Amino acid sequence: MMEKEILLQQAGGILPWLVEVRRDFHAYPEFGMEEFRTKDKICEYLDEMDIPYQAGIANTGVVGLIQGEQDGKTVALRADMDALPILEKNDIPYKSTVDGKMHACGHDAHMTVLLGAAKLLQENKHLLKGNVKLLFQPAEETVGGAEPMIKEGALENPKVDAVFGLHVDPAIPVGKIGVKYGQMNASSDTITITVKGKNAHGAYAYMGKDAIVIAAGVISALQTIVSRSVDARESAVISIGTIHGGTQGNIVADEVKLVGTVRTLTPEIRRGVLQKLEETVTYVAKGLGGEAVLSVEPGYTSLINNDEMVDIVKESGEALIGKENVNLLSRPSLGVEDFAFFAKAVPGAFFRLGVRNDEKGIVHDVHTPFFNIDEKSLKIGVAMQVWNVFSFLE
Repeated sequence: MMEKEILLQQAGGILPWLVEVRRDFHAYPEFGMEEFRTKDKICEYLDEMDIPYQAGIANTGVVGLIQGEQDGKTVALRADMDALPILEKNDIPYKSTVDGKMHACGHDAHMTVLLGAAKLLQENKHLLKGNVKLLFQPAEETVGGAEPMIKEGALENPKVDAVFGLHVDPAIPVGKIGVKYGQMNASSDTITITVKGKNAHGAYAYMGKDAIVIAAGVISALQTIVSRSVDARESAVISIGTIHGGTQGNIVADEVKLVGTVRTLTPEIRRGVLQKLEETVTYVAKGLGGEAVLSVEPGYTSLINNDEMVDIVKESGEALIGKENVNLLSRPSLGVEDFAFFAKAVPGAFFRLGVRNDEKGIVHDVHTPFFNIDEKSLKIGVAMQVWNVFSFLE
């Protein structure tokens, strides 16, 4: 086991390197499944550290392996790689060089933290009582790279026994972390509802079946699912984001297409909401004289932390940055995170890394053109992940 003071000293010592790595990633963002430069840079860094790896897992993913000099279990650390379709508006030297692409969710920081942790773990592998897998995952923002990586064996050979991940959080001041027991993030499903009616001239509407009116009835009825079919102590959201239908102002529409999202926190609530959606869409449309078909495209599963793994993260935070700087999060997020698939496959914990600095104006939320981080958070993230590894393997 490393000594706390040595770990903190080593993490602080590589901060200039961490800043350089992060800024390079930030300047050259790439979309999900297109992270080819990003992949190559990660491989370059791992080569420099003499860490063996497999590249091209789930297209652009990279899996590194640090083998400790003592036998034991295997723990994984994960970072996502992709950027967002956002035009950056920050006035910084390392501003995105690609118009319309930006690391606006902190994945540049996540990769940097994982590389920093890899650097320190490799230098101290003589102290490791087991192995460490490094999971650089593509496409968290789009199609989800976690599940394909698992299917391609990222958690095997050697078999992973636990996994830790983190996400930068501009709501938490730099120097602090946030931990959550149990439910951390929601599941997501994309829903498409196709409403069918019958064309008629607008002057003779009674001769048709107005798909727009039927769709309006369906939308109104959907709002009762959460309020009347979900326990008020639980959480669920049904949102319709787009509605398309009709051809002309004086023609009764014969088809309307609605697209939306469903967010739930548990598999049980998810199943119940989707079943109620099917019933509501079908029978409300029928009652209004038309028909409607629901199509569900499953998204990410809900992220549920393992309490024992959260204990490790919490104790790591208390040891490294002080008990007063470990925030216990009271509520889960209805946002989604495909680390959930790793945490479903093996015991895992996902935590929040504070990056906010009001004095520096680093206050903007993720997925916005002004998002940025206080880079001092990088050394904290590195120290946390290294300590998590040692604590689990011990």
